[in-house]
Amino acid sequence: MLPEALIQALREARHVCVLTGAGISAESGIPTFREAQTGLWEKHDPMDLATPEAFLRDPALVWRWYRWRRSLVAGATPNPGHRALAQLEELVPQLTLVTQNVDGLHVRAGSRNVIEFHGNLFVTRCFVEGCVIEVDDEAEVPSCPACGGHARPGVVWFGEAIPEQALERSFAAAQDCDVFLSIGTSSLVYPAAGLAELAKRQRAVVAEINPGPTGLADRFDFAIPGKAGAVLPELLAGLSGDRR
Repeated sequence: MLPEALIQALREARHVCVLTGAGISAESGIPTFREAQTGLWEKHDPMDLATPEAFLRDPALVWRWYRWRRSLVAGATPNPGHRALAQLEELVPQLTLVTQNVDGLHVRAGSRNVIEFHGNLFVTRCFVEGCVIEVDDEAEVPSCPACGGHARPGVVWFGEAIPEQALERSFAAAQDCDVFLSIGTSSLVYPAAGLAELAKRQRAVVAEINPGPTGLADRFDFAIPGKAGAVLPELLAGLSGDRR
């Protein structure tokens, strides 16, 4: 049974902010970054595959890794948790969805107001200027059609800052919302983990949905054990039944 107080808070919400992490994607069969380092990739340190320095050292290796990840993610489909969040967006006046995932599954599920905190696996950017570009995918290391420099996967690598616009929009949403949901994330990685704390300081109702409690669970109003694909449809059913 889900807390009625949380359902009531969602019924009355003006603005809901949601943060999702690797847990919701894992339910679609997508391994985390480190879990994907198996087989051919197990001998590679993350710093060989996901830093600007690694790319400059061996761009072909980095591109092979990301093409493999793209093929892995392309075969996945949104799960009931993704779809429930897209439906929740239709039931509340405003919903901002901040995701730490780079797989694009929230958009594929139908969510519209999505902030991709760590970029998108299927976007390609110019390594020099950072702009989104279209490239020849047949090339071992694609080039920027404008400047001729190397193209790179459009994700945030270790050691890189979160894009300023994504950061500003996310923190503005956390500060403005009256309900904050933290879903499938460890609440350990900052600055994303700071969003829930900011929402709590602004007196929002804060709930986490995770198979096990995180380090911030005791600070939240509700810590609901379970997978997103099971809990979110139940939450949606309770909300949609009596929404005025």
